[in-house]
Amino acid sequence: MPQITPVALSVAPKPLSLAQGRLAALSWGRADAPTWLALHGWLDNAASFTRLAPLLVEALDIRIVALDFRGHGHSAHAPQGGDYALCDYALWDYCHDVLDAMESLGLEQTSLLAHSMGAAVACLLAASLPERVERLTLIDGLGALNTPIEETASQLRKGLTAYRRPLSRAPRYPDIESAIAARVAGGVTPLDSITATPLVERNTQPTADGHVQMRTDSRLLKPSLVRFTPQQVLSLLAEINAPLLLIEGEQGILGERQWAQEARQAVKGLTRKVLKGGHHLHLEPRAVAQVATVIGTHWGNTGAV
Repeated sequence: MPQITPVALSVAPKPLSLAQGRLAALSWGRADAPTWLALHGWLDNAASFTRLAPLLVEALDIRIVALDFRGHGHSAHAPQGGDYALCDYALWDYCHDVLDAMESLGLEQTSLLAHSMGAAVACLLAASLPERVERLTLIDGLGALNTPIEETASQLRKGLTAYRRPLSRAPRYPDIESAIAARVAGGVTPLDSITATPLVERNTQPTADGHVQMRTDSRLLKPSLVRFTPQQVLSLLAEINAPLLLIEGEQGILGERQWAQEARQAVKGLTRKVLKGGHHLHLEPRAVAQVATVIGTHWGNTGAV
């Protein structure tokens, strides 16, 4: 396969409205090409795939539809009384977002391209509904955040206490540059301003007084009420039958940590590639071409596309 070169951000995706307008998405590629759904990480959005999707569309002749999960990007927030939580309760709600998007697109089965929390959602779907998932391409994410069973009461206490507090107002900034700087300074994982820019641009909206305000639902910042146990997550991973390509960043969140090793060992037929880059290596200008080359070569060689 020829070397893939970076594509400029000027390659504009097509905006989509799915699930009766509840979910927003971005689409690259021909509408009649095989469709991959792309799932972003926590507090990110569909623009997470802005730099990678055009490269894959060209290399594999596919269509990529990147979702904004509920409460993220341009998608609707959950109704009052609904919940989110980092990578647990919300995970199975996010599974419904994927299934609703598939229904809107007329897809009985799809391939999933997923990063971080999105990778956790993809693992849940592939384990529980294997007939709906053809293949998995996971970027710096595998399994789900989990809590040892003996910490269940402590986790529930943190969640209940947080949910009783009033919601904070969506952050406001004088301009988009300030919003990008805040994301870089306050991110859970390191990223620079160039990497953060597409995410922040899609996650903000102008205000009447000329400022910018975050679109993200503030409830996403509350801690989880409950989490899967490590044993539950490993059991789910063992049920995945779809072929799985895992791409990790050398400075990512997995590496040789004990949990990551156990998670990788639990999956049958996992192919692992470790590349230079951080947690958002698929969005880092210096890393994205290599990510695309690995994905294109792997699936192109299998004849799966």
